[in-house]
Amino acid sequence: MSSFDNVQVVKKANVYFDGKVTSRTVVFADGTKKTLGILLPGEYEFGTDTEEVMEIQSGELKVLLPGETEWINIKEVGVFTVPANTKFKLEVLTVSDYICSYN
Repeated sequence: MSSFDNVQVVKKANVYFDGKVTSRTVVFADGTKKTLGILLPGEYEFGTDTEEVMEIQSGELKVLLPGETEWINIKEVGVFTVPANTKFKLEVLTVSDYICSYN
């Protein structure tokens, strides 16, 4: 799917790490939310409140999921799931485009 239909977009951007990570929230008719964002190169650690599914649309990065010791390499396209109430790390190698779904 290359687009989302019949959604609302929250105008205020989500800005993290001094503007190196930004996203916009999209709200669907059923109330579910996704964020669409950009990651600039750097190292980041994020915390989760709910389970998150991260879909990488483009770029190159590495992710270290909670409880794991080996980084997952993603180049161009990839998906990973982060459990609720945990932290995960990203090492972003090139500008990366992502969609985050909250469960």
